Amino acid sequence: MSIDNIDLKSRGPSVGLVETKSFTFAATPADALPLECGQKLSPVTLAYETYGTLSPEKDNAVLVVHALTGDAHVAGRHTPDDHKPGWWDLMIGPDKPIDTNKYFVICSNCLGGCKGSTGPGSVNPATGKPYGLAFPVVTMGDMVQAQARLVEHLGVSRLLSVLGGSMGGMQVLDWALRYPDRVASFIPIASTARLSAQGIAFDEVGRQAIMKDPNWNRGDYYAGQPPHAGLAIARMIAHITYLSEQSMREKFGRRLQCRDGYGYDFEVEFEVESYLRHQGDAFIKRFDANSYLYISKAVDYFDAAAAWGEGSLVRAFERLHPATRALVISFTSDWLFPTAQSKEIVKALQANGIHSTFVEIPADYGHDAFLLPNDQQENAIRSFLSATLRQIRAGGWHGGDVCRHENEEARP
Repeated sequence: MSIDNIDLKSRGPSVGLVETKSFTFAATPADALPLECGQKLSPVTLAYETYGTLSPEKDNAVLVVHALTGDAHVAGRHTPDDHKPGWWDLMIGPDKPIDTNKYFVICSNCLGGCKGSTGPGSVNPATGKPYGLAFPVVTMGDMVQAQARLVEHLGVSRLLSVLGGSMGGMQVLDWALRYPDRVASFIPIASTARLSAQGIAFDEVGRQAIMKDPNWNRGDYYAGQPPHAGLAIARMIAHITYLSEQSMREKFGRRLQCRDGYGYDFEVEFEVESYLRHQGDAFIKRFDANSYLYISKAVDYFDAAAAWGEGSLVRAFERLHPATRALVISFTSDWLFPTAQSKEIVKALQANGIHSTFVEIPADYGHDAFLLPNDQQENAIRSFLSATLRQIRAGGWHGGDVCRHENEEARP
């Protein structure tokens, strides 16, 4: 998911220069991270960034979770001459909705990623070479388990909130269900409790584009030429789902690119063709094809109702602490994760008496709208976080303060 040609400079002050850090755990087989596929992973490294200061009470930590192709760099700049700030810089910083004067903000690159966290491109300690397809298949739950280790490492026993959009929203739900005593509130944005058949279909076409590229070599391409053509096509396919028909019509229409008429050939003719090829070409410079396979498969596997409620989302949310608060946000033009899927989450929360707020935001841009400037989203998140912090400091939330790993949690 991406932001194209959006000027974010006017959205408020920045957190300034930031540094991506690394946290490594599960260094020995005895402490290996147990995965839902039945395998264990050791060692595990997560790349992460933090902004703001953890309060003496340690009650102001906010975990931001990225979408499919995001990373830990959510705000600020790494160097003064960075062309773009972090991917959600408009939301995070002094006096911004996620105010770093008030909150301690954490963001990590997900397990299976390619931006500093352990993934298929990492060195397999058993062979001294990149894992490739020897890397175990991971799930949203595995990603959340790893994040929980990082949060504990940072000295946080309970998060004020967990929030994220798209795939990040899936992890948000898993956080709330897996660690109900460690999450005071959660905000899934433009997300779903389970991916639709249509969503799985788009993911599979993208994976096939990668795997049919001759350079893919069954994932063993790190010493040679990567499958750039297949990865670029996968990105082009996915990017179409992030936009709306209206936004594409207004942005491109049927306008031709540097031509007065049809060329009657197969070169780039329409502006939308040029745009999609640009997206694909830019993507291959920053993302690993195997990571795309693994992360998209994790998205397909996610089903909160099946994992935690024997097929019932209402039953799954029975696990939540009764004082937990939820803010669910959707966008009118999002056809990848439409509003009906957010309403399903809200109804299941309400059925369990969970304090929940639902906001459907009018937006023409499509699924990527959550990444763009939007006063309604910004105001909703700002107000929700402030109210949750006031509630906690007034003594209105009584959850467990003990950090527990997934292997210490009782699964339903």
